[in-house]
Amino acid sequence: MGRFSLIILAGLVLTACTNTTTAPVSKGATMPAIDLRGESVDPLAVAHNLMAADQPELALRAYYRAAATAGATADVLTGVGSANLRMGRLGQAEQILRQAIVADPEFAPAWNNLGVVLMEKGEISEAKEMFRRAYALDSGQSDSIRENLRTAIAQTETTGYYKETTSSYELISTSSNTYKLADNQFP
Repeated sequence: MGRFSLIILAGLVLTACTNTTTAPVSKGATMPAIDLRGESVDPLAVAHNLMAADQPELALRAYYRAAATAGATADVLTGVGSANLRMGRLGQAEQILRQAIVADPEFAPAWNNLGVVLMEKGEISEAKEMFRRAYALDSGQSDSIRENLRTAIAQTETTGYYKETTSSYELISTSSNTYKLADNQFP
């Protein structure tokens, strides 16, 4: 008998030795269903929810996934900038929010959040202009934008110039992508 015949015979013997019966399946033990449509959750919605849950690091990753699927829209860029703002990365937040404004000059949340970054950096006069643009684009419908504009105006017009403060500003998220300055920090 040749070598080839021995290999074939060994394969047949091993095949004959396998158990062909199946174990009984208990009732209720089924495989989870697989969604064959292949639809996934919108990464932008996930990112907004993570920001609302005060998880900016995870939100930033979700915003990057949204950018990979939908492109670098103004909404996505504003989200990335907002996540950086929440993590205290003011330089990055400002740069990305300015890109969001270039992507869509009519997107009010980008103008508002850029104003918040500028307030954090102490650039009150420029922040006031950002809030004015956001307020005009929003037609005055957002309470948070209106309050931010009011706060910036109060900071500059009380004395005619901005008075330096030693405290940093606390930010309050009022919706998925718009921020408001805390009321307790200003007269």
